[in-house]
Amino acid sequence: MISSLFFNLLLVSFAMADEMAATTIDNTWKYGTSGGVLGFIVLILDIMVFMEILKSNRPPSHKLLWCVVVFLFPILGLIFYWLFSNREAHAGSGSYEAIP
Repeated sequence: MISSLFFNLLLVSFAMADEMAATTIDNTWKYGTSGGVLGFIVLILDIMVFMEILKSNRPPSHKLLWCVVVFLFPILGLIFYWLFSNREAHAGSGSYEAIP
């Protein structure tokens, strides 16, 4: 009973996703199925933040926490990191350190 209900909901979600994908193919500036140009810009900015986090002289636990926040919330994590991370105080030496 529950598995057939789950299977039906899965099929409905696939059908709805197909309709949404068909309507957003021509508009690459908005967030569609692939993210478009804006998604690519956010990806590049997130990669830059990851590199800056890993090169900083923060403790490994703080690096991990910032990386998880930016990974789970790409746009908000990027904004929070740039506003609240005190980047100047944690500017690293430019090398990666091993996690003990």
